[in-house]
Amino acid sequence: SETSILDPMEGITYRGRTLVECNEQLPKAAGGKVGLPEACLWLLLTNEIPTDAEVKALQEELHKRSTIPDHVYKLIDNLPRNVHPMTQLSMGLLALQPDSQFGNAYREGTMKKTDYWKFALEDALTLVAQMPLLTARIFRNVFFDGKHIPSDPSLDWAGNYAHMLGVNDSEAFKEVTRLYLMLHADHEGGNVSAHTTHLVGSALSDPYYSYAAGVCGLAGPLHGLANQECLRWLKETKKNLGGKEPTVEMLTQYAKDTLAQGKVIPGFGHGVLRKTDPRYTIQRDFAAENFPDDPLFKLANVCFQAIPPVLQATGKVKNPWPNVDALSGTCMQHYGLNQEDYYTVVFAVSRSLGCMANLVWSRMMGLPIERPKSMDLEALEKAAKGK
Repeated sequence: SETSILDPMEGITYRGRTLVECNEQLPKAAGGKVGLPEACLWLLLTNEIPTDAEVKALQEELHKRSTIPDHVYKLIDNLPRNVHPMTQLSMGLLALQPDSQFGNAYREGTMKKTDYWKFALEDALTLVAQMPLLTARIFRNVFFDGKHIPSDPSLDWAGNYAHMLGVNDSEAFKEVTRLYLMLHADHEGGNVSAHTTHLVGSALSDPYYSYAAGVCGLAGPLHGLANQECLRWLKETKKNLGGKEPTVEMLTQYAKDTLAQGKVIPGFGHGVLRKTDPRYTIQRDFAAENFPDDPLFKLANVCFQAIPPVLQATGKVKNPWPNVDALSGTCMQHYGLNQEDYYTVVFAVSRSLGCMANLVWSRMMGLPIERPKSMDLEALEKAAKGK
């Protein structure tokens, strides 16, 4: 039940629209240039670009649904500060599960199969509405001694999230938050978090159970940690350059030396894409317009020119071009969101849009429980030996 498809040349498309088209066509915040992520949710669910009035109605509905029960806040507030934010998020989602309309209706025996999708939609909208409040609570607990910033119902979904994080009160930070959440909203159903959410949901586990499982998958280093690893690599590279202004020649040699040491250059290449990730390009355009002189952005720009030819020359890389993670962390840090352990949580806020839309459609189509065919170790051994 794919609400998006990844094309090797066009990148991810939301209901057949490229991200460039989505960013252009989706309604914007007042005075903004970025397509609103809640408008993206509407698109993923309905295959329609919402009107400004429809987005306003959706924003009001999300604010109404955003209340977090006191017992959930109490659970989160009492966790030790060294519990990873992603662990806290999965716990928070499970703590919200008792109020699942899907789960409660199923247990009561009052839900028809043809109505599964309606109850899944109710949960999906409420979960999406609660994500900014829950995750901002975690952020302020861990990094700001529990000093919280109240939700502002006058703001859009992403703008309010940026407001509650409280690291930067500028409209530009709200805009980059909108951009990040829109660009990361969906990425087919095969990635770990989306597939895990779908798999658990196929057992008719409600959206809270399902997305809590998806979040645990997203926490894995091979899935959700890529943007902070790219940021750390850029910082380390900048440090190793010793304050010198980066040049293409300098970074070309640096990349060659890195590969010669058997190390990986994060942020370049993709399992499906065969050109520069459009999500990278859109972020790059935003950065060039809003903070062109940022030192890490300038370094990332030089990397964009220097590294692909080096990777291409190895003859081993199918796609040497930068992916979305090459700039995501840089954009966050520029506006003061430099708590790298929290970056995957921001990813989870965004990906809730696609995972929830996908889950609603899975229940609407009546997809069965997922159970892949199994092979025992002896069969695998024979296959490996070619017998």
